[in-house]
Amino acid sequence: MGATLDLSHKNSGTVPPASGVATPADAPASKINLMGLTREGMAQALRDFGLPEKQIRMRVGQLWNAIYHHGLSDFAEMTTLSKEARAKLAEAFVIARPEIVVEQKSTDGTRKWLLRLPSDKPGLPGPEVEAVYIPEEGRGTLCVSSQVGCTLTCTFCHTGTQKLVRNLTAGEIIGQIMIARDALGEWPHSGRNSSDRLLTNIVMMGMGEPLYNFDNVRDALDIVSDGEGLSLSKRRITLSTSGVVPEIVRAGEEIGSMLAISLHAVNDETRNKLVPLNKKYPIAELLEACRNYPGLSNARRITFEYVMLKGVNDSLADAKELVRLLKGIPAKINLIPFNPWPGTDYECSDWATIEKFADVVNRAGYASPVRTPRGRDIMAACGQLKSDTVKARASDRFKTEKAEASETI
Repeated sequence: MGATLDLSHKNSGTVPPASGVATPADAPASKINLMGLTREGMAQALRDFGLPEKQIRMRVGQLWNAIYHHGLSDFAEMTTLSKEARAKLAEAFVIARPEIVVEQKSTDGTRKWLLRLPSDKPGLPGPEVEAVYIPEEGRGTLCVSSQVGCTLTCTFCHTGTQKLVRNLTAGEIIGQIMIARDALGEWPHSGRNSSDRLLTNIVMMGMGEPLYNFDNVRDALDIVSDGEGLSLSKRRITLSTSGVVPEIVRAGEEIGSMLAISLHAVNDETRNKLVPLNKKYPIAELLEACRNYPGLSNARRITFEYVMLKGVNDSLADAKELVRLLKGIPAKINLIPFNPWPGTDYECSDWATIEKFADVVNRAGYASPVRTPRGRDIMAACGQLKSDTVKARASDRFKTEKAEASETI
Protein backbone atom coordinates (compact mmCIF):
# COMPACT_ATOMS: atom_id res chain seq x y z
CA MET A 1 0.00 0.00 0.00
CA GLY A 2 1.26 3.50 -0.79
CA ALA A 3 2.39 5.75 2.04
CA THR A 4 0.01 8.31 3.50
CA LEU A 5 0.74 11.94 2.76
CA ASP A 6 0.07 14.15 5.76
CA LEU A 7 -1.06 17.57 4.55
CA SER A 8 -2.76 18.66 7.73
CA HIS A 9 -0.39 21.62 7.92
CA LYS A 10 -1.25 22.79 4.42
CA ASN A 11 -1.02 26.57 4.06
CA SER A 12 -4.17 28.45 3.22
CA GLY A 13 -4.39 30.66 0.17
CA THR A 14 -2.63 30.46 -3.17
CA VAL A 15 0.81 28.92 -3.29
CA PRO A 16 3.26 31.29 -5.03
CA PRO A 17 4.99 29.69 -8.01
CA ALA A 18 8.56 28.63 -7.35
CA SER A 19 11.29 30.68 -9.03
CA GLY A 20 12.04 29.62 -12.60
CA VAL A 21 9.07 27.27 -12.86
CA ALA A 22 6.94 27.21 -15.99
CA THR A 23 3.21 26.82 -15.53
CA PRO A 24 1.51 25.03 -18.43
CA ALA A 25 -1.06 27.01 -20.32
CA ASP A 26 -3.88 24.57 -19.53
CA ALA A 27 -3.24 24.49 -15.76
CA PRO A 28 -4.39 26.95 -13.10
CA ALA A 29 -1.77 29.61 -12.47
CA SER A 30 -1.40 28.48 -8.86
CA LYS A 31 -0.13 25.03 -9.84
CA ILE A 32 3.62 24.55 -9.71
CA ASN A 33 5.43 22.51 -12.33
CA LEU A 34 7.77 20.07 -10.57
CA MET A 35 9.67 19.43 -13.80
CA GLY A 36 13.09 21.04 -13.66
CA LEU A 37 13.13 21.88 -9.97
CA THR A 38 16.32 20.99 -8.16
CA ARG A 39 15.96 18.63 -5.21
CA GLU A 40 16.15 21.66 -2.94
CA GLY A 41 13.57 23.49 -5.03
CA MET A 42 11.21 20.53 -4.95
CA ALA A 43 11.66 20.22 -1.18
CA GLN A 44 10.81 23.89 -0.74
CA ALA A 45 7.73 23.59 -2.96
CA LEU A 46 6.46 20.70 -0.80
CA ARG A 47 7.36 22.62 2.35
CA ASP A 48 5.44 25.69 1.16
CA PHE A 49 2.50 23.44 0.39
CA GLY A 50 2.45 22.34 4.01
CA LEU A 51 4.14 18.96 4.00
CA PRO A 52 5.66 18.14 7.42
CA GLU A 53 9.43 18.49 7.48
CA LYS A 54 9.94 14.88 8.52
CA GLN A 55 8.36 13.71 5.23
CA ILE A 56 10.14 16.09 2.84
CA ARG A 57 13.22 14.04 2.00
CA MET A 58 11.26 10.83 1.42
CA ARG A 59 8.64 12.54 -0.78
CA VAL A 60 11.28 14.28 -2.87
CA GLY A 61 12.93 10.91 -3.47
CA GLN A 62 9.65 9.31 -4.48
CA LEU A 63 8.70 12.13 -6.85
CA TRP A 64 12.22 12.33 -8.30
CA ASN A 65 12.18 8.62 -9.09
CA ALA A 66 8.69 8.75 -10.57
CA ILE A 67 9.42 11.75 -12.80
CA TYR A 68 12.96 11.05 -14.00
CA HIS A 69 13.42 7.29 -13.72
CA HIS A 70 9.92 6.20 -14.73
CA GLY A 71 8.98 9.23 -16.87
CA LEU A 72 5.60 9.68 -15.19
CA SER A 73 3.62 12.87 -15.64
CA ASP A 74 0.39 11.80 -13.92
CA PHE A 75 0.27 11.60 -10.13
CA ALA A 76 -2.41 8.91 -10.44
CA GLU A 77 0.25 6.53 -11.79
CA MET A 78 2.57 7.00 -8.79
CA THR A 79 1.60 3.89 -6.91
CA THR A 80 4.29 4.36 -4.26
CA LEU A 81 1.97 7.05 -2.86
CA SER A 82 -1.48 6.55 -1.41
CA LYS A 83 -4.53 7.54 -3.46
CA GLU A 84 -5.19 10.40 -1.07
CA ALA A 85 -1.63 11.66 -1.42
CA ARG A 86 -1.78 11.48 -5.20
CA ALA A 87 -5.03 13.43 -5.31
CA LYS A 88 -3.73 16.15 -3.00
CA LEU A 89 -0.49 16.54 -4.93
CA ALA A 90 -2.45 16.86 -8.17
CA GLU A 91 -4.40 19.77 -6.65
CA ALA A 92 -1.22 21.83 -6.22
CA PHE A 93 1.33 20.55 -8.72
CA VAL A 94 1.77 19.44 -12.32
CA ILE A 95 4.51 17.58 -14.17
CA ALA A 96 4.30 19.31 -17.52
CA ARG A 97 6.25 18.82 -20.71
CA PRO A 98 6.16 21.41 -23.51
CA GLU A 99 3.37 20.94 -26.05
CA ILE A 100 4.35 19.11 -29.23
CA VAL A 101 3.15 21.20 -32.18
CA VAL A 102 4.81 19.23 -34.97
CA GLU A 103 7.07 16.19 -35.10
CA GLN A 104 9.04 15.58 -38.30
CA LYS A 105 11.20 12.64 -39.31
CA SER A 106 13.97 12.89 -41.87
CA THR A 107 14.78 10.26 -44.45
CA ASP A 108 18.01 9.64 -42.49
CA GLY A 109 16.13 8.96 -39.24
CA THR A 110 16.69 12.37 -37.68
CA ARG A 111 13.64 13.55 -35.73
CA LYS A 112 12.69 17.15 -34.98
CA TRP A 113 10.07 18.45 -32.59
CA LEU A 114 8.56 21.92 -32.72
CA LEU A 115 7.53 22.61 -29.13
CA ARG A 116 5.23 25.28 -27.75
CA LEU A 117 5.96 26.74 -24.33
CA PRO A 118 3.57 28.43 -21.89
CA SER A 119 2.44 31.88 -22.96
CA ASP A 120 3.20 34.99 -20.96
CA LYS A 121 0.28 36.73 -22.69
CA PRO A 122 -3.23 35.48 -21.93
CA GLY A 123 -5.16 34.42 -25.02
CA LEU A 124 -2.07 34.18 -27.22
CA PRO A 125 -0.08 31.06 -28.08
CA GLY A 126 3.24 30.62 -26.32
CA PRO A 127 6.66 30.88 -27.97
CA GLU A 128 8.17 27.90 -29.76
CA VAL A 129 11.52 26.11 -29.80
CA GLU A 130 12.93 23.11 -31.62
CA ALA A 131 14.76 20.00 -30.43
CA VAL A 132 16.44 17.44 -32.69
CA TYR A 133 17.33 13.77 -32.17
CA ILE A 134 20.14 12.39 -34.34
CA PRO A 135 20.55 8.60 -34.44
CA GLU A 136 23.99 7.21 -35.23
CA GLU A 137 25.68 3.83 -35.06
CA GLY A 138 25.96 2.94 -31.38
CA ARG A 139 24.68 6.27 -30.09
CA GLY A 140 21.90 8.82 -30.31
CA THR A 141 22.28 12.54 -29.67
CA LEU A 142 19.61 15.04 -28.68
CA CYS A 143 20.26 18.66 -29.60
CA VAL A 144 18.56 20.80 -26.96
CA SER A 145 17.58 24.50 -27.02
CA SER A 146 18.24 26.90 -24.14
CA GLN A 147 16.51 30.06 -25.35
CA VAL A 148 13.64 31.10 -27.59
CA GLY A 149 15.56 32.89 -30.31
CA CYS A 150 19.07 34.21 -29.74
CA THR A 151 20.88 37.47 -29.03
CA LEU A 152 24.07 36.66 -30.91
CA THR A 153 23.06 37.24 -34.57
CA CYS A 154 25.75 34.96 -36.00
CA THR A 155 25.41 35.70 -39.69
CA PHE A 156 25.64 32.09 -40.94
CA CYS A 157 23.07 30.77 -38.45
CA HIS A 158 19.33 30.66 -39.14
CA THR A 159 18.48 30.89 -35.43
CA GLY A 160 20.47 34.12 -35.28
CA THR A 161 17.90 35.83 -37.51
CA GLN A 162 15.28 35.38 -34.78
CA LYS A 163 15.33 37.88 -31.94
CA LEU A 164 15.58 36.66 -28.38
CA VAL A 165 12.13 36.14 -26.86
CA ARG A 166 13.11 34.71 -23.49
CA ASN A 167 15.21 32.17 -21.64
CA LEU A 168 13.90 28.67 -21.15
CA THR A 169 13.31 27.48 -17.60
CA ALA A 170 15.14 24.42 -16.34
CA GLY A 171 11.84 22.54 -16.68
CA GLU A 172 11.50 23.52 -20.34
CA ILE A 173 15.06 22.39 -21.05
CA ILE A 174 14.47 19.07 -19.29
CA GLY A 175 11.08 18.79 -21.00
CA GLN A 176 12.77 18.47 -24.41
CA ILE A 177 14.68 15.44 -23.16
CA MET A 178 11.57 13.90 -21.62
CA ILE A 179 9.68 14.28 -24.90
CA ALA A 180 12.48 12.58 -26.82
CA ARG A 181 12.58 9.70 -24.35
CA ASP A 182 8.79 9.40 -24.59
CA ALA A 183 9.04 9.13 -28.38
CA LEU A 184 11.89 6.62 -28.22
CA GLY A 185 10.18 4.46 -25.60
CA GLU A 186 13.05 4.78 -23.14
CA TRP A 187 11.20 4.38 -19.83
CA PRO A 188 11.12 1.17 -17.74
CA HIS A 189 7.46 0.54 -18.55
CA SER A 190 8.42 0.45 -22.25
CA GLY A 191 10.61 -2.58 -21.62
CA ARG A 192 13.90 -1.07 -22.82
CA ASN A 193 17.01 -1.96 -20.84
CA SER A 194 18.84 1.07 -19.44
CA SER A 195 22.09 -0.28 -20.92
CA ASP A 196 20.51 -0.29 -24.39
CA ARG A 197 19.61 3.37 -24.65
CA LEU A 198 18.80 5.08 -27.91
CA LEU A 199 19.37 8.54 -26.40
CA THR A 200 22.95 8.44 -25.15
CA ASN A 201 24.21 12.01 -25.53
CA ILE A 202 22.94 15.53 -24.92
CA VAL A 203 24.32 18.59 -26.70
CA MET A 204 23.31 22.11 -25.73
CA MET A 205 23.59 23.24 -29.34
CA GLY A 206 19.99 24.11 -30.19
CA MET A 207 18.42 27.54 -30.20
CA GLY A 208 20.09 30.14 -27.99
CA GLU A 209 23.36 30.74 -26.14
CA PRO A 210 23.44 28.43 -23.08
CA LEU A 211 25.83 30.62 -21.09
CA TYR A 212 23.37 33.53 -21.31
CA ASN A 213 20.89 31.31 -19.47
CA PHE A 214 23.44 29.94 -17.05
CA ASP A 215 21.42 29.10 -13.94
CA ASN A 216 18.61 27.29 -15.74
CA VAL A 217 21.04 25.35 -17.94
CA ARG A 218 23.11 24.39 -14.89
CA ASP A 219 20.06 23.17 -12.96
CA ALA A 220 18.75 21.22 -15.94
CA LEU A 221 22.09 19.52 -16.60
CA ASP A 222 22.40 18.64 -12.91
CA ILE A 223 19.19 16.62 -13.31
CA VAL A 224 20.44 15.07 -16.55
CA SER A 225 23.64 13.86 -14.87
CA ASP A 226 22.01 12.89 -11.55
CA GLY A 227 22.42 9.13 -11.01
CA GLU A 228 18.85 8.98 -9.73
CA GLY A 229 17.63 11.43 -12.36
CA LEU A 230 18.14 10.99 -16.10
CA SER A 231 21.53 9.45 -15.29
CA LEU A 232 23.74 10.50 -18.21
CA SER A 233 27.47 10.87 -17.59
CA LYS A 234 28.80 14.43 -17.77
CA ARG A 235 31.15 13.14 -20.46
CA ARG A 236 28.06 12.51 -22.59
CA ILE A 237 26.81 16.08 -22.12
CA THR A 238 28.32 18.85 -24.25
CA LEU A 239 27.64 22.54 -23.76
CA SER A 240 28.34 24.68 -26.82
CA THR A 241 29.05 28.39 -26.52
CA SER A 242 29.85 31.10 -29.03
CA GLY A 243 32.39 32.44 -26.56
CA VAL A 244 30.87 34.07 -23.48
CA VAL A 245 34.31 34.28 -21.92
CA PRO A 246 33.44 35.29 -18.33
CA GLU A 247 31.16 32.24 -17.93
CA ILE A 248 33.40 29.56 -19.44
CA VAL A 249 35.50 28.79 -16.35
CA ARG A 250 32.38 29.03 -14.19
CA ALA A 251 30.70 26.47 -16.44
CA GLY A 252 33.56 24.08 -15.86
CA GLU A 253 33.30 24.52 -12.11
CA GLU A 254 29.51 24.44 -11.70
CA ILE A 255 28.35 22.31 -14.65
CA GLY A 256 31.37 20.17 -15.45
CA SER A 257 30.17 19.00 -18.85
CA MET A 258 32.23 18.69 -21.99
CA LEU A 259 32.77 22.02 -23.74
CA ALA A 260 32.37 22.99 -27.39
CA ILE A 261 33.35 26.35 -28.83
CA SER A 262 31.72 27.80 -31.95
CA LEU A 263 34.94 29.20 -33.40
CA HIS A 264 34.38 29.36 -37.20
CA ALA A 265 37.28 31.71 -37.96
CA VAL A 266 40.97 32.11 -37.23
CA ASN A 267 41.25 35.90 -37.12
CA ASP A 268 39.23 38.60 -35.42
CA GLU A 269 38.32 40.39 -38.64
CA THR A 270 36.51 37.36 -40.07
CA ARG A 271 35.09 36.20 -36.75
CA ASN A 272 33.70 39.66 -36.02
CA LYS A 273 31.55 39.25 -39.14
CA LEU A 274 30.53 35.65 -38.52
CA VAL A 275 30.17 35.78 -34.74
CA PRO A 276 29.60 39.41 -33.65
CA LEU A 277 30.17 38.42 -29.99
CA ASN A 278 33.85 38.28 -30.97
CA LYS A 279 33.94 42.09 -30.87
CA LYS A 280 33.40 41.83 -27.11
CA TYR A 281 35.46 38.70 -26.48
CA PRO A 282 38.13 38.36 -29.21
CA ILE A 283 39.82 35.11 -30.12
CA ALA A 284 42.85 35.54 -27.85
CA GLU A 285 40.63 36.00 -24.76
CA LEU A 286 38.41 33.12 -25.78
CA LEU A 287 41.30 30.68 -26.20
CA GLU A 288 42.84 31.76 -22.89
CA ALA A 289 39.54 30.92 -21.16
CA CYS A 290 39.63 27.54 -22.90
CA ARG A 291 43.14 26.86 -21.62
CA ASN A 292 41.85 27.53 -18.11
CA TYR A 293 38.75 25.33 -18.41
CA PRO A 294 38.59 23.15 -15.27
CA GLY A 295 39.39 19.50 -15.88
CA LEU A 296 40.83 20.10 -19.35
CA SER A 297 42.94 17.11 -20.42
CA ASN A 298 43.44 14.70 -23.30
CA ALA A 299 40.55 12.70 -21.85
CA ARG A 300 38.37 15.83 -21.67
CA ARG A 301 39.19 17.70 -24.83
CA ILE A 302 37.42 20.84 -25.98
CA THR A 303 35.60 20.54 -29.29
CA PHE A 304 36.06 23.47 -31.64
CA GLU A 305 33.25 23.81 -34.17
CA TYR A 306 34.18 25.25 -37.53
CA VAL A 307 31.52 25.78 -40.19
CA MET A 308 32.96 25.57 -43.70
CA LEU A 309 31.98 28.65 -45.72
CA LYS A 310 33.07 28.90 -49.33
CA GLY A 311 35.63 31.65 -49.88
CA VAL A 312 35.26 32.95 -46.33
CA ASN A 313 37.20 30.74 -43.92
CA ASP A 314 38.19 27.63 -45.86
CA SER A 315 41.64 28.30 -47.30
CA LEU A 316 44.74 26.22 -46.55
CA ALA A 317 46.18 29.30 -44.84
CA ASP A 318 43.13 29.30 -42.55
CA ALA A 319 43.70 25.62 -41.75
CA LYS A 320 47.35 26.22 -40.85
CA GLU A 321 46.43 29.21 -38.67
CA LEU A 322 43.77 27.14 -36.90
CA VAL A 323 46.43 24.58 -35.99
CA ARG A 324 48.71 27.33 -34.71
CA LEU A 325 45.98 28.97 -32.62
CA LEU A 326 44.99 25.74 -30.86
CA LYS A 327 48.53 24.63 -30.04
CA GLY A 328 48.67 23.36 -26.47
CA ILE A 329 44.91 22.97 -26.06
CA PRO A 330 43.66 19.36 -25.89
CA ALA A 331 41.15 19.64 -28.69
CA LYS A 332 39.04 18.03 -31.36
CA ILE A 333 37.96 20.05 -34.38
CA ASN A 334 34.53 19.45 -35.91
CA LEU A 335 34.40 20.64 -39.51
CA ILE A 336 30.78 21.40 -40.34
CA PRO A 337 29.64 21.69 -43.96
CA PHE A 338 27.44 24.78 -44.09
CA ASN A 339 23.74 23.96 -44.11
CA PRO A 340 21.86 26.49 -46.26
CA TRP A 341 18.65 28.18 -45.19
CA PRO A 342 16.24 30.58 -46.93
CA GLY A 343 17.77 34.03 -47.40
CA THR A 344 21.39 33.23 -46.60
CA ASP A 345 24.23 34.70 -48.63
CA TYR A 346 26.70 31.95 -47.69
CA GLU A 347 27.57 28.79 -49.60
CA CYS A 348 29.07 25.54 -48.38
CA SER A 349 32.73 24.97 -49.22
CA ASP A 350 33.41 22.51 -52.03
CA TRP A 351 33.97 18.97 -50.80
CA ALA A 352 37.53 18.88 -52.16
CA THR A 353 38.31 22.06 -50.22
CA ILE A 354 36.91 20.58 -47.03
CA GLU A 355 39.02 17.44 -47.47
CA LYS A 356 42.21 19.47 -47.99
CA PHE A 357 41.40 21.59 -44.92
CA ALA A 358 40.80 18.45 -42.85
CA ASP A 359 44.07 16.92 -44.05
CA VAL A 360 46.08 19.89 -42.73
CA VAL A 361 44.39 19.62 -39.36
CA ASN A 362 44.73 15.84 -39.19
CA ARG A 363 48.44 15.93 -40.04
CA ALA A 364 48.92 18.34 -37.11
CA GLY A 365 47.61 15.65 -34.79
CA TYR A 366 44.05 16.85 -34.24
CA ALA A 367 41.04 14.68 -34.77
CA SER A 368 39.00 16.60 -37.31
CA PRO A 369 35.92 14.68 -38.35
CA VAL A 370 33.75 16.25 -41.02
CA ARG A 371 30.26 16.28 -39.59
CA THR A 372 27.84 14.51 -41.88
CA PRO A 373 24.84 16.80 -42.48
CA ARG A 374 21.75 15.24 -40.93
CA GLY A 375 18.10 16.21 -41.23
CA ARG A 376 18.57 18.79 -43.97
CA ASP A 377 15.27 17.83 -45.57
CA ILE A 378 13.39 18.88 -42.43
CA MET A 379 15.59 21.92 -41.62
CA ALA A 380 17.05 20.08 -38.61
CA ALA A 381 20.74 20.34 -39.48
CA CYS A 382 23.30 22.43 -37.62
CA GLY A 383 22.51 26.15 -37.89
CA GLN A 384 19.04 25.59 -39.35
CA LEU A 385 16.90 25.57 -36.20
CA LYS A 386 14.29 28.26 -35.94
CA SER A 387 10.72 28.18 -34.71
CA ASP A 388 8.20 27.79 -37.54
CA THR A 389 6.22 30.83 -36.43
CA VAL A 390 8.99 33.14 -37.59
CA LYS A 391 10.54 31.18 -40.48
CA ALA A 392 8.19 32.47 -43.16
CA ARG A 393 8.47 36.08 -41.96
CA ALA A 394 12.27 35.88 -41.85
CA SER A 395 12.47 34.40 -45.33
CA ASP A 396 10.24 37.15 -46.73
CA ARG A 397 12.27 39.81 -44.93
CA PHE A 398 15.56 38.57 -46.36
CA LYS A 399 14.10 38.53 -49.88
CA THR A 400 12.87 42.10 -49.43
CA GLU A 401 16.18 43.32 -48.05
CA LYS A 402 18.06 41.68 -50.91
CA ALA A 403 15.75 43.30 -53.47
CA GLU A 404 16.14 46.72 -51.85
CA ALA A 405 19.91 46.35 -51.73
CA SER A 406 20.10 45.43 -55.43
CA GLU A 407 18.03 48.47 -56.33
CA THR A 408 20.45 50.82 -54.57
CA ILE A 409 23.53 49.46 -56.38
